[in-house]
Parts: sequence; C-alpha cells; structure tokens
Amino acid sequence: MKSIFLILSVVLIHQSTIVAQGSPDYTGGLKVPLNEDGSKYFRFISWAQMQANYSDNLPTTSSPVNLNLRRARMLMFSQINKDFLILTHFGLNSLNSGTLSPTGKGSGSQLFFHDVWAQYNLNKNHVIGGGLHYFNGISRLNNQSTLNMMTLDNNRQSWSTIGLTDQFARHLGIFGKGNIGNLQYRVAINDAITNGLDTRTPTYGEGAVYGGKRLLGSKDAGYAYAGYFEYQFLDQESNFLPFKVGTYLGSKKVFNIGAGFFVHPNGSVIAIDTLGNIEGQTINLLAVDAFYEAPVGMNGGAISAYATYQINDYGTDYLYSAYGTGAMIYGHVGYLLNGEKDKTRLQPYVSYASNSYTASSDNLNNIGIGINAYMSGHNSKLSLEYKNSTQGAIQTNNVTLQAMIYL
Repeated sequence: MKSIFLILSVVLIHQSTIVAQGSPDYTGGLKVPLNEDGSKYFRFISWAQMQANYSDNLPTTSSPVNLNLRRARMLMFSQINKDFLILTHFGLNSLNSGTLSPTGKGSGSQLFFHDVWAQYNLNKNHVIGGGLHYFNGISRLNNQSTLNMMTLDNNRQSWSTIGLTDQFARHLGIFGKGNIGNLQYRVAINDAITNGLDTRTPTYGEGAVYGGKRLLGSKDAGYAYAGYFEYQFLDQESNFLPFKVGTYLGSKKVFNIGAGFFVHPNGSVIAIDTLGNIEGQTINLLAVDAFYEAPVGMNGGAISAYATYQINDYGTDYLYSAYGTGAMIYGHVGYLLNGEKDKTRLQPYVSYASNSYTASSDNLNNIGIGINAYMSGHNSKLSLEYKNSTQGAIQTNNVTLQAMIYL
C-alpha cells in the first residue's frame, strides 16, 4: 500500500515540471463554421479518462490493481441559425478486463447515446426542447459535467436516479431552461424508464421497490417531474448546455445558491398484503446546495467549495444499491496553488459524504483526499485520490490514478 502511494506521488511530482503542450491553440475547441460570420456551425468535443485503481476489498482471486477506461466520449452540437440547436453525445463507460469482449461485440464494449436532443430558442433568455436530455433537477451535482470535475469523479449518490428511472442519468422528455435576471432555471417532464435496474418483486413486510411503471403501468406511473433553480450572486454561468462546471480554476468568481426537486408519482411500489396486492408510492427527492469559487491572491491561486443537503424519499424503507430513503450531506473544498498558467498547477482537495437510511442503522460515509495536476487546464489533467468508504463493519479503501485529455 505504501509503495503504491510512493510511486503515484513521484509520478505527480515529475509531471508538475512539464510545460503545457497544445493548450494555447485550443481556443474554444474543434468548431467548424459553416458561414462567414460563424452563426452556422458544428462543434466536436472528445474526451477520455484512463484509470489505475487499487482496492483492498476485492475477492482474494482478483488483482488489487486494475485498469479502467472510465469514460470515452464524443459530443457534437450544431446550429443552423440562432434559434435551433441539436446535440448528440455518445460513448462508453468503465471498460475494463471484466467488460472487454474478444471481438468488441459484448454489451460492455458498446457505444450508446448519452444525449440526443433538439431545442428552440423562444428568445435570448428562454429555451424549450426535447429528446434524451440532461436538464436534470435536484442539485448541481445531478447536472455535473464529467469534463471539469474537481474531485476525481462525481459523488455517486448525487446522480440520484441513475438507472432507476433514466438511462445513465438522462431522461426521455421535454425541458425548458432559461434566466430571469440572476435566477437560472431548468424544468422537465420525463417519460420514466420501464425496465430500470431495480427488478425486485415487492414482498410484504419489506421495503418499497422502484418499479412503479413496470408493475403498475404507464398510466399510473409513467411521468416524472424535475427542476433546479439557482440564484447567481457574482459572475453568471453559462446556461447554453446542461453540464455544470466543477471548477473554473480561478477564471470566474462564482457564488450560487440552488434548490431542486424530482417527483415521480407512483414511482415505487410496496406490497400491502401476502396475496400479491401492491400500491404505488410517490418518490420525492429535494435538495439545497451552494457553490463558491474565487481567485485568491495575485499569482493564480483559487478556492473552490461546494455543499449540499438532500432529502431522499424513494418509498417506505427503500434501500437498493447506492440509494435509499433517508438524507444525504455532501461537501468538498479544494485550493488551486499559485502557478503560471502555461505550466502544471496543483490542486489538493478533500470531500466528505454521509448517507443515512431509514432501512438501516448504519450510515454510509465516504471521505476522499486527492490532488489534481493540471498540465493544460482540464484539457490535460492527472488526478490522484484516496477514498475511504465505511458502512457499519464494512470498510473499503481505494486509491485511483486517472489521466484525462479532452479536445
């Protein structure tokens, strides 16, 4: 364990002397204008995240260190005029030795659509659209971009419906977004997934099952409703795309307070007797959060902090995988060390999460300690993180080194 920490630390220290390559030429990405003034265009964004993971809680027959292609994605959006936009986003996640297939045809090797939506601008401040989209409710982290996170990855429980009522945090539905002064909003009506991850059968005397649409039908449990509202006190963030920035590396001074919700009538079901009779229960997820980032000093330092409190009601004593009826507290804070922008900059951070469940007397607690090495901002980044997860007598320690490039 100590040797792994030593090797990874040496890698980061060595990388901190590297001068950035390519970033001065990025200038907004791979954008192709289709007319002289650039109002018609299409743009590509591509990124990859490769990890080496160590865990002390794997089967004895497994190697404690594994390689993982965490994300490999391609996103493209285009406008034919100022009123219309179409976005397409596809890729794969978590490709490792267990999900590879001999000829690349297995389910774990396949590309799939993360987002496909079209939108129409009602005016400069308000937009409507529809498709497979990421204009989610609840909290900032439920709308998190994977390009510019400060922590190694998103807080898992903050993607609060992933696979339960959506396809990898995306719903098929219609949405509205916009700004009213300093208030930024997004709302959506979504057609919930029928065949979610929770495939259990309700059993009398046990907790609820997230399977309302599957078991009650689309008439009673078809639609879910979501919204997120954020008041921005300082610099205004872009609302062009739904993906929330994790850290601006001191390029903005931001202080936002937000609140959001997710409601799915009859989304879960519970057995009311031993005869197989069931009834629906409404899922209510509510959160408040705050995000702050600001440059510090004159030499490029910056502080970044986030905190959220979330109430989760998935139904009576619901508990499945990472999710359960109860409450969640999460926060992280990081400090970008002073340094020249054309050289590698370091950003240590810490994170903490505590999840309580009505169905369990044991909280799930996660503590993370990490450091980012930005060779060229988020476009070329190394991250090293230690995470401890504890629930009752079960404790897991993980160390992950990740390399990311996006263009």
